[in-house]
Amino acid sequence: MAHRKPNLPEKTCAACARPFAWRRKWARDWEAVRFCSDACRSGRRAAGIAKVTKTTSGRLDPPARGG
Repeated sequence: MAHRKPNLPEKTCAACARPFAWRRKWARDWEAVRFCSDACRSGRRAAGIAKVTKTTSGRLDPPARGG
């Protein structure tokens, strides 16, 4: 069974807007932490999200019929 830590403080990532919880390695500078991961901090995740939303239309195209 997994060990649960329900009383940890949380923040919202500035890049992806997902919630993330306190980690021990951030204990000294928790107030300065803004991003949930290195990917968000470097902009890779935001670029990937923008690329997906730009190429994806709001509707699903019907499958092509072969024949």
